[in-house]
Amino acid sequence: MGHRISIGLLLAGICAFASAAGAIAAEKYPNRPVRLVVPYPAGASSNDILARQVAPKLAERLGINVVVDNRAGASGNIGAELVARSPADGHTLLYGTGGLLSIGPHLYKKLGYSPEKDLAPVTLIAVVPYLLVINASLPVKNLQEFIAYARARPGKLSFASSGVGGTPHLCVEMLKVMAGLDLLHVPYKGGAPAVVDTIAGQTQMYCAGLAATMPHVISGKLRALGVTTLRRSPGAPDMPTLDEQGLKGFDVNSWGAVFVPARTPKPVIDKLHGSLAAVMNNDDMRNTLVKQGMDPLLLGPAELGALIRDESTRWAQVIKASGIRAE
Repeated sequence: MGHRISIGLLLAGICAFASAAGAIAAEKYPNRPVRLVVPYPAGASSNDILARQVAPKLAERLGINVVVDNRAGASGNIGAELVARSPADGHTLLYGTGGLLSIGPHLYKKLGYSPEKDLAPVTLIAVVPYLLVINASLPVKNLQEFIAYARARPGKLSFASSGVGGTPHLCVEMLKVMAGLDLLHVPYKGGAPAVVDTIAGQTQMYCAGLAATMPHVISGKLRALGVTTLRRSPGAPDMPTLDEQGLKGFDVNSWGAVFVPARTPKPVIDKLHGSLAAVMNNDDMRNTLVKQGMDPLLLGPAELGALIRDESTRWAQVIKASGIRAE
């Protein structure tokens, strides 16, 4: 019994020491410039744009410089691995996305890191709702008409994507599974040519962020079938969701969040989350995001972790059903 008590006291002492050490680390944090790693090319996407908008505001809150460091390659995995292997002290952050954390692990047989074991969630800061659009010449006006039209022409209609395994690709794969459609996938090297060919009628459908698609819907070059998130987007409040139109539970989006290396002290994570929450709760920042086709949405570490687990389960099923393999 005495032996058990001594072990219990030892464990309690270790926990108390760790807690005290974490609190001290948070008091001294940050003590040098913070690096925000964006695993995508500079200026190439809404991810980089958002990270660069957040960085200077976060610097004001932390009282120290926050530097954006673009480390593109391998669909974001190079940058993610860099952060996963960095010191767990809160001075190296990752701007992570749903495609990287929830989808990537099911597409690649081998990663140089484990998203679950090597990275710790801090804050979800924004969601990018997607819009399902079709070539304007198709003789359909809404989602249900398109489903009926496509079912009558199995294998005859095609959809564009910005690349195999990306969210625009998986968005339509989910549609195929839920609506029982047979559509041909045409992958492009990027979103711009995918939009161009859908407008031209080379492909009939595309799914991508509001900022990339809404201008063409407004101009009449593309026709929107609906927003792919469960709730309507502030950037397109009159646009119905696919869920509203009968595809119950259809929920596809891209999101941006901040992560740190695993084993970063909880007080440091809490301090980072509080600073990011203050940045994102600013009305000017929120209005800017909505104008850029993003929905501001704050989730803390536990909620973000739960979101990733839920999405990971869902995407694993879609990827398995469609037989997708990463390029």
